[in-house]
Amino acid sequence: MRFLGRSWEMREAETTPEALFFERRRLIGFGAGALAAGLLGRAHPARAAAIDGMLPAAPSAAFHAAEALTPEKAVTGYNNFYEFGFSKYVQSASQKLKTSPWTITIDGLVEKPLTLDVDDLLKKVALEERIYRHRCVEAWSMVVPWTGFPLAEIVKLAEPKAEAKYLRMETFLDPKVARSQNAPQYPWPYVEGLTMAEATNELAFLAVGVFGKPMPTQNGAPIRLVVPWKYGFKSAKSIVRFSFVAKRPETFWEALGPDEYGFWANVNPKVAHPRWSQASERRVGPEDSVPTRLFNGYAEQVAGLYKGLEKEALFM
Repeated sequence: MRFLGRSWEMREAETTPEALFFERRRLIGFGAGALAAGLLGRAHPARAAAIDGMLPAAPSAAFHAAEALTPEKAVTGYNNFYEFGFSKYVQSASQKLKTSPWTITIDGLVEKPLTLDVDDLLKKVALEERIYRHRCVEAWSMVVPWTGFPLAEIVKLAEPKAEAKYLRMETFLDPKVARSQNAPQYPWPYVEGLTMAEATNELAFLAVGVFGKPMPTQNGAPIRLVVPWKYGFKSAKSIVRFSFVAKRPETFWEALGPDEYGFWANVNPKVAHPRWSQASERRVGPEDSVPTRLFNGYAEQVAGLYKGLEKEALFM
């Protein structure tokens, strides 16, 4: 494994050897499987059975945040998923979401629209584990080992037309199991969007697992977006539709509070939220306070995406 020199990658001496990595995953699976299923919450049993043979995936040689992982219990037990409630502890309520079968539609301005089950989608891609920093707009953060594949693979499958400028993502809508979706003041379903340049950036990722296990429902099973240079609300959970569109989509939080939660939502310690500072963050688990970094520490990889857009509200 060679060191590529990026500011957020680990050197070879800092990484776990592959053999030890897989042995650690095996021991964790034997020793903590029942605990994880009973206390932390797992994916729907049918979904777990379908994906278990693909996990754990090999760790990426290039995508490692050189920081200690947030404890698994914190990652899977402290979540925003407003469809299931407004506290951070939604794992029990989220278990009502049936994640198998799970149909994904890819449509819009594309040459190859298609509808398929997420299991069939996974047969078309290669899974890998990436360790990313995760920064919430509420000023808490985590370091998470996600398993998944580049969002660019969806773009490749769809073959978007030249007039497609944005990728619109829509999450599930089922008020019978997600009771908060009955609240009329919210513009359900949850919608998020990226420019085509953002969607095809090497960091943009679709995660189907965490800590070498199938994605728990509270973390966004069976498939969620991860864009680590943006605030966490951009990383839509439980996605059912990818639409390639010409017009910039109005996103869920942008519709609710455009003065606080804009389309871009890039991390910047110097641009405060209207109600609190973004200069530092609380690292969940150890409860340490650490300085926030521009683009969450990924400026080298993404700053070029925003040249010429200085008049846009890039950091809200």
